[in-house]
Amino acid sequence: MRIAYIAAAGLLAAAAPAGAQSYGVPAGPKLGEIEIKAYQAIPKAKVAVQLTSDTHLSRELRRQVMVRLSQRGNQVGFSGGNVMRMDVSYFDFSQGGRGDYGTQGGQPSYAAPGSNPRMDLPSNSVRRRDGLGSTTSTPTLRITLTLYATEGGKVLWTATGSCSTQADKAQSAGEAIINRVFDNANKSMTGDAGCPI
Repeated sequence: MRIAYIAAAGLLAAAAPAGAQSYGVPAGPKLGEIEIKAYQAIPKAKVAVQLTSDTHLSRELRRQVMVRLSQRGNQVGFSGGNVMRMDVSYFDFSQGGRGDYGTQGGQPSYAAPGSNPRMDLPSNSVRRRDGLGSTTSTPTLRITLTLYATEGGKVLWTATGSCSTQADKAQSAGEAIINRVFDNANKSMTGDAGCPI
């Protein structure tokens, strides 16, 4: 009995570090790269491109996605057909947590002149609470596209890309990521995101 207990404890100890390091969430591509997972080619059906967050930057980049889909022969719109969810995130922690998202609300620096003003929200500081510095010192734009089937919600295709970019160049960096994704959209791959310098 004692031998079985020691053997079981040894197996659990060996398995613990591997299980502790991975929580089932893929790491994704490195900064400056794109990753496409084509479980099947993008069908030539209508695609509704939906944003997870409605900002000026994400709306401009959605327009580019819709242009590239229509160039592939897809009918595009805001509803109906297969659904492509688009997540656009811009993080700037390079100024000690006082970048574009230093507080919730207010107008981010990448907003174009004349864009609709955002409502002021309570000024809750967005920063690390443990006193440590930020994990990244460069402003980062990340775009994730996920195509779901109309029937059943099955994931057909995903693409993720990121670039290190300043706020005033975020839109051009996003367009470069989108163009690089749709240049080879029908096959799974990892490669350069084509980030502008």
